[in-house]
Parts: sequence; structure tokens; C-alpha cells
Amino acid sequence: MSTTLADWFATPTGRYLLAREQAWFDRTVADIFGFRAVQIGLPEFPFLAQSRIAARWTLDYNAPADIHADPHWLPIAENALDLVVLPHALEFTSDPHRLLREVHRAVRPEGQVVLAGFNPFSLYGAKRYFGQGETPPWDGNFIALYRVKDWLALLGFEVTGGGLDAYAPPFAQDKWLRRSAFMERAGDRWWPIAGGVYFLRATKKVVGMRVITPAWQQRRSALAAAPRQARECIERVQ
Repeated sequence: MSTTLADWFATPTGRYLLAREQAWFDRTVADIFGFRAVQIGLPEFPFLAQSRIAARWTLDYNAPADIHADPHWLPIAENALDLVVLPHALEFTSDPHRLLREVHRAVRPEGQVVLAGFNPFSLYGAKRYFGQGETPPWDGNFIALYRVKDWLALLGFEVTGGGLDAYAPPFAQDKWLRRSAFMERAGDRWWPIAGGVYFLRATKKVVGMRVITPAWQQRRSALAAAPRQARECIERVQ
């Protein structure tokens, strides 16, 4: 029976990393608003759990995904999504460029993409390099952070947030992972580029497009700027 990335996340190393990734996704998606959101890949894990977007689905080739489809050919209309989450989707696809182009097509202007990837310039990358490449995640194509940023910029995305995490070595035993916890606290200060995973948050920008503010926001702005007597008149009219 072949091992999957989801299976690896059930190992001590995987559980350790999953907890840190889940915490980051939870914090990030909680303040992104809209109508429709999709998580592409790893449908076993609810990385959209804290999203305030009501209509949200997982998409992958097979169950337990809500939508069974090839991520390179999304069955989603153009400019239909407000948020796409990509947990390690780029390093485990045969064509990451194609996948990002499809995401760009499906995300609306000012919509957002949130992704996670394994950092090749880390202890995780070193373990992959020195002969651990037969099973997930070590058989994945770890893509450098700067390269993913370049791809996003070429498509018209603006990176608005992100970071690195998992500075502790990818030990296979829980006790050694616990003993290495101090490295997480020191990592951001002493070796900030060497986190085992990186996160990015990016917004789709369209040149020359003006975002239309909802009418209720326009009314609230008018009330805030008007003198007291004028506000009373506006409120009576509304």
C-alpha cells in the first residue's frame, strides 16, 4: 500500500508540523471575507475551518474531497472564488505553473490565495536531499520561497503576508521534537530563512480595475464625515 502525504501527517513529525500549520491557517483565513472558498489538496485536514466564508469546499482527485477534480483544470467559473488555500499543493503536482494559472483564473480581483510549502533551504530540505526521497513528503519537489513569489508576481498577485515556521529538526520521535521546542522560539531571530515550511498570503491585482465599495459602506462613510445636523438629515432620508 502506497504512503500518502496525509499518512505522513499521522507520524510524530507530521503531527508536530500539522499542528503548527493548522494554527497559521486558522489565524490567516479568519479575517478573509467573501462568498466562496476552496481548499485544493489534503482534504483530510480542515485548513478552512476558521474561515468566515460560508460556502467552502475541498477539492482533490479523490475522496474525502467535496469536489473530485483535477486541480490543473478546475471546474470553477472565472473570477468565482474569494479565497483559495493551497496546503503543499505546488510541490506535489506535476505542473505547479499550470495549477497557479488555474487558481489565478478562478480567483476574483482582490481575492486571495493562502499557501504552504516545504522550504528546500532547511533541515527538512536537507533530509530530503540526503536520501529520504522515496516516500512523502521527501519525494516532493520542494520549491524555493523566492521562486514561488516570482511566479505569483508574474501572474499579477501581490504578496501581502507570510512567514516561516518549523525550525526544529524533523525528528521521528516525539520526545526529541519536544526537546527541540526552544528552536522554534529562536528561529525567527537567529535563522529566519531556515524554517521547515513557509507560508504566503497573496491578493490578485488587476491593473486599471477600480474596486467598487458596497453601498452600505458608502453610507457609513458619508455619515461619519458629515456634521451632526447633516447626519440627521441623511438618516431621515435613508
